[in-house]
Amino acid sequence: MVWGFGWLESARRGSQLTRVHQYTRASLYGFSAMEAGMVGFALARDGRESSTWGLLAAGAVGAAHVAGQVLLTGAGLRHYLGSGPRPDRLFACYTGLTLVAVAVPVGAVAADGLRLPTASTFIVYVLMYYAAPVSLVLPVRRALALQLLPVGVAAAGLTAVGSAAVASALLVVVTCTVGAGLGVLPRASAWTLRVMDRLDAARETEARLAVAEERLRFGRDLHDVLGRNLSVIALKAELAVALARRGESGAEASVAQMTEVQRIARESQVEMRAVVRGYRAADLHAELAGARGVLEAAGISCRIEDGAAAELPAAVQSALGWVVREGTTNVLRHAEAARCVVRLRRPGPDRVVLDMENDGVRRISGGGGGSGLAGLRERLAKLGGSLTAGGEGDVFRLTAEIRLGSAG
Repeated sequence: MVWGFGWLESARRGSQLTRVHQYTRASLYGFSAMEAGMVGFALARDGRESSTWGLLAAGAVGAAHVAGQVLLTGAGLRHYLGSGPRPDRLFACYTGLTLVAVAVPVGAVAADGLRLPTASTFIVYVLMYYAAPVSLVLPVRRALALQLLPVGVAAAGLTAVGSAAVASALLVVVTCTVGAGLGVLPRASAWTLRVMDRLDAARETEARLAVAEERLRFGRDLHDVLGRNLSVIALKAELAVALARRGESGAEASVAQMTEVQRIARESQVEMRAVVRGYRAADLHAELAGARGVLEAAGISCRIEDGAAAELPAAVQSALGWVVREGTTNVLRHAEAARCVVRLRRPGPDRVVLDMENDGVRRISGGGGGSGLAGLRERLAKLGGSLTAGGEGDVFRLTAEIRLGSAG
């Protein structure tokens, strides 16, 4: 990996939310790069018409202002997203640097070290970007109002060293107008990140609640099935012990009670297996509805075509339900999909085919050999079915086919 580009690689391999964070931070830091380029262009264009010390002084204060903007942007973004305190000291230093960046070129003009047009252009470029990082620390209105402080100082200073009133007024209008636009953009980007973070946290909470609800349901089912039987077994066992203590007179009755205990225990085993089997089975209708809900919650358009689902045997519906569940998981984990289509069709009286197709594939495992797909193939093979997985371009298709004669 080339040194200095590790964050690009981590962003490329990270989740969509991680990449949005990385790209948004890069765009915000790009404001600083734009200011550095424009300030450098303004000074370089002056050439030899100003003194060397004037250009160097303006360049040094401009570089310091850019550095302060980068630091305040990072700290302000962390504060806005709730991962850091408000950088009051850094904000005060940045405001002071801005005032210095106004005072130095004005002083250089007064000392004949810098031309007035060059100083004016330099100050405009500096002040345009002042509100950008400040809007991450303060509310937008306060950030834009605070921009009037260095703008007013600049207008007064330039007027004092010979700038025309019209030119000073134009500086105020241009700086405030462009500065307002540049000040709103970072705040809007940070707000988008915060909303996405909250949505991601809500999605994780929803998933945990779904798992907890399923565990509670399974626990209730086991309690309903085994609770009564275990109570009966305990009572009959106590009765059998009491009868056995009577000696020969209660021996036959004790044996009868233990025989009843044995029968109830076996029935409990059968009922428990039925509960577990029902818990592990995948209902096709529920899986299709769940897939649509999960995918649309992730921003993926999902279309379901399941006209033939109601006519299928229970075993086939369960197997295809597992296909839908695994396919949905793969779309969420391995694709940046915008759409997904699930089609259930009957090409013939003894065949049923389920197709899942999505776009936005980042990578396709060779031959579809993942452990999840291998498990699906084994499950379908027991019903005389097959599973194929593959893609073309950025489109991936998962196809399950079952012959109903074999499944019956």
